[in-house]
Amino acid sequence: MNGIDAWGFATDEPESAGKHRDRALDPTAGPDHAAPTTTEPSPATTGPWRAAGEAPDPQRTARAALTRILEPGDETAGRWLREMGPEALWQTLSDDDAAPPPGASPAKVAGLRLRAARARPTADLDAVTALGGRFICPGDDEWPGQLDDLGDARPIGLWVRGTANLRLWALRSVAVVGARACTEYGAHLATTLGAGLADRGWTVVSGAAYGVDGAAHRGALAADGATTAVMASGVDHPYPRGHSELIGRIAQQGLVVAELPPGDHPTRSRFIQRNRVIAALTRGTVVVEAELRSGSLVTARRAQTLGRFTMGMPGPVTSGLSAGVHQLLRGEATVVTDADEVIELVGSIGDLAPEREGRTRIRDLLDPVAALVLEALPARGSADTGHLAQEAGVPRDVIRAKLFELLSLGFVQKCGDRWELARRAETTGRSRRGGT
Repeated sequence: MNGIDAWGFATDEPESAGKHRDRALDPTAGPDHAAPTTTEPSPATTGPWRAAGEAPDPQRTARAALTRILEPGDETAGRWLREMGPEALWQTLSDDDAAPPPGASPAKVAGLRLRAARARPTADLDAVTALGGRFICPGDDEWPGQLDDLGDARPIGLWVRGTANLRLWALRSVAVVGARACTEYGAHLATTLGAGLADRGWTVVSGAAYGVDGAAHRGALAADGATTAVMASGVDHPYPRGHSELIGRIAQQGLVVAELPPGDHPTRSRFIQRNRVIAALTRGTVVVEAELRSGSLVTARRAQTLGRFTMGMPGPVTSGLSAGVHQLLRGEATVVTDADEVIELVGSIGDLAPEREGRTRIRDLLDPVAALVLEALPARGSADTGHLAQEAGVPRDVIRAKLFELLSLGFVQKCGDRWELARRAETTGRSRRGGT
């Protein structure tokens, strides 16, 4: 019996060989699947962060506070969190008299303590609950186990808006990223790709930015499919402002996810760190238009280092907006042109793209001898059967039979005892009156 991989997809490896399960489904997995976690409990997040009248969970509250204190992707702080646990780290950063974390510089600790003084985790948790959202932590049932591949750069927790289960949606997800100032060509590709993936049951993940990101989200929404926006700000702080309506639609139909607490704003570094979450969350990343220096290329290369698929959609060689994609394709990425090809790469066994065939001409359907006879006819003028037999190397009786076959198909015409090519427009079995 076949098993399933860490993402929940079928493999040809016997189940007994590994008993593979999704890491998020099995938080007690062994060392090969274990995340850099502490011994904290694993509360479920199927509803609000706490029931009415229930005391706040200290681990969850501490992690919520740390999302306002620590910057996303800070591996040094991630190591402190892993070694000390969230409650101890929050206490250390909140108390000016406490010993600093191991190896921490005085300047860094001083800055973090200034931030800790403003942390109000209970208010933040209440704010996200009021939005109909939640705060999920490593070890929760909804936590996507593939984020643990980031090691100490793993998110402290994720603030989420939307009713869908993030872990389940992430099992079949593809990131679509690209230029903000994209061309009409890039917007068309991203919209079509987003719609195609969503129509086939895949979640489209992007950053809700202008250009390719927004087009990919809109394509998925138009197909009534699943899409997830990973923000570089709080889930209640739409950015860019021009996409407030789009992000609102995503929150209703899909998921809006952020590492930063409600109300927090984006910065340049937070955009870069947001990209690592997009890369880790999905099975692969597709780049649609990107310049040589582009955050989209950072996402794609981070995906590759994490063992995810990296793909690119080529564009005109004269376009600077495709130069980064082409550079990616010369090295580590795979060319894809539509949703079928993406799914063939990232999907499970049997998810094959349809075979591509060029235009079929009626001439291609002729048998080899008839094709020889047709080739023997002069381009201009006519020839008798004796000349054609010599040119084609075919006996006269066979030549005569094949010529009448070609006549019935409209390839040749008879002029007395001579034959010539018919003057006709070649059609195909797929052609339609009025053009192809």
